[in-house]
Amino acid sequence: MADVYIGVGSNIDAQQNLTSAIDVLQERMGVVELSCTYRNPPVGFDGDDFLNLVLRLHSGAGPIAVEKILSEIERCAGRARTGQGPGPRSLDLDLLFYGSVVDAELRLPHEDVLKYPFVLRPLAELAPTLVHPITGIPVAQSWLEMAPTNPPLTDVGPLQARTSDGQRELVIAEEG
Repeated sequence: MADVYIGVGSNIDAQQNLTSAIDVLQERMGVVELSCTYRNPPVGFDGDDFLNLVLRLHSGAGPIAVEKILSEIERCAGRARTGQGPGPRSLDLDLLFYGSVVDAELRLPHEDVLKYPFVLRPLAELAPTLVHPITGIPVAQSWLEMAPTNPPLTDVGPLQARTSDGQRELVIAEEG
């Protein structure tokens, strides 16, 4: 079993798409641990703010199988990968780490980890002692180095489970 870290983001019906994706991942791959959710403006285009978080799960499926599951969940949420650069996303699921695997063809570890604060901050929160397999630096230390040079993210709190009329629903608990 490998520790798997997945970046999750959306700026189109974000709460709905994030909660649906997490439910499907829990059903298909088991227990999921979540970081807090962060709101941030889009990067590289004008549009609605994103909600982003990182999740950890333990999987016996290999990284290619995990990527296939993530792509399928994205498609079900209406995501069409057009290759036309940054733009609105109904759902973006990125395999950030698969254990300590380093594989350029599989984009492991994912380059966004050290590039974007909306990936690194929730990852550092969830797994502060996780060591980046290329840099050898714990992600919490990388976040401390990145944080002063980037605009702050808005912490909107964790996604919390709530049952309503017998149906499972995840809601963002806005911090006040």
